[in-house]
Amino acid sequence: MSLKTNTIVVPTSCRKRPTPRNVRVRASDAFTLIELVAVVAIIALLFSIMLPSLSQARKVAQSTTCLSNLRQFVLAASSYTHNYRGRYPIAHYTTQAELGMVTTAYDWDVVATQKWSLSSSNSWSAQKTVRPGLLWQGTKTLEEIHQCPALPLGTSDNYGNVSAYTGYNYNTSYIGRGQQGPSLQDMLPPARITSVRRPSECAMFGDGECESGTNKFMRSPYKDLDNGGDNFDGRSGGTQGYRHQGKTNVGFCDGHAQTWLDRYDNTYENEKDKIPPHTGFLSPDNNLYDLK
Repeated sequence: MSLKTNTIVVPTSCRKRPTPRNVRVRASDAFTLIELVAVVAIIALLFSIMLPSLSQARKVAQSTTCLSNLRQFVLAASSYTHNYRGRYPIAHYTTQAELGMVTTAYDWDVVATQKWSLSSSNSWSAQKTVRPGLLWQGTKTLEEIHQCPALPLGTSDNYGNVSAYTGYNYNTSYIGRGQQGPSLQDMLPPARITSVRRPSECAMFGDGECESGTNKFMRSPYKDLDNGGDNFDGRSGGTQGYRHQGKTNVGFCDGHAQTWLDRYDNTYENEKDKIPPHTGFLSPDNNLYDLK
């Protein structure tokens, strides 16, 4: 009697596959040094092509944010007029108390109080507190007061102080006005909203910048034609900063904000040499500042 042997056929799918350690990699399957260098070079080329586009997009975003800030300022000023008999916020005035030991500067953007005290070592020291300015009517916190995103952090203002809260200025020549001398008797009241005859052509807020840094008081290039309003002579200290790719942003009395290209250095002769190329006035005369 003969025994028959059965042959078991194992399907191909069930056969043991070689483990990774048993797999031999052919030299043709690996990257060569030349190929790696080529890939790195391509990536670097693409990055160099994209970098200007990314930089351009960042600048556009900064300008857009700046325009949004200016619209907020104009709307806040309009709201202010409803609570203060139709007048815009005053640009600046200073008060003193406690025999001059406490000085408070009331500005449109921030209110700063400085209090002097004598220490036990007979040395004087000043404590300074800052809060949101007149424009905000107590509705903002300092963290909410925006600085122009295109303005480098740590930029000092035209008084030598670091401007921590704003990079914008306010039309002081015709709208905000304010204290013109050492005494409160030298006060010029701010303009009324009904006095602005061309609100879409009257600048209210803008990118404040001058030769020595930022500034918070926008000045017209010349004195008022009717000899009223601001009689300040330091015009170059109230120019606009053209920091958005050679342009500046402006908020107008009617509530709109736009990017402005035209730049002028027209002013009194003794002021012209104080206006660097990245700053200037919005118009060659007082046309975009006055109320007419």
